[in-house]
Amino acid sequence: MSLLITFSIAFVFSFLGSIPPGTLNLTILRLGMERKMDVAFRFALAAALIEYPYAWIALLFEDWITSSTVIVNNFTLISALVMITLGIITLRSATKITTEAEVVRESGFRKGIVLSILNPLAMPFWIGITAYLKSQTWISLATTGEIHSYLLGISLGAFALLMLVAYLAKRASVAYSPNRKIKFIPGIVLIGLGVYAFVKYLISFG
Repeated sequence: MSLLITFSIAFVFSFLGSIPPGTLNLTILRLGMERKMDVAFRFALAAALIEYPYAWIALLFEDWITSSTVIVNNFTLISALVMITLGIITLRSATKITTEAEVVRESGFRKGIVLSILNPLAMPFWIGITAYLKSQTWISLATTGEIHSYLLGISLGAFALLMLVAYLAKRASVAYSPNRKIKFIPGIVLIGLGVYAFVKYLISFG
């Protein structure tokens, strides 16, 4: 199978898969609304770099993980708990920012690394997507070239979506002065998504 086709399929699914609200795109949305495009660029770059090894790990453990109901259910619970925790941290940092926290926030790259590592959705998402694409014979990951074309497409797809979000947020905020309340939006949404995921986890045992 063509490496370009494998790359393109990975790029499209990564781009579309990054659209739903989550830790990363909500954070870069805020950066865009605050018109901090240089910070947003470094944040998106860090997130894309972390996406590569996460997707690689997903490839390595795909068969084992997808066959274990316990692990899949635990991913849902972990996602809920991590998103709620990150939401609370985000709300606290919006009300009071220490000098150290400000440095991390303004660095962009460091914050992108930290939040991407803590992102609970990346690995289970790519396990599921990869299993689906392989079952439909849309991709073949039989060679090293195909694997890295797939992973590169994933990384660049995530980067492209994050930068598009930042750009559109910046354009949308041009007519308005930066508002402190913007900083609360990611935290509130993350907590809401975390609670929703936790409820789904409980219902699955009902």
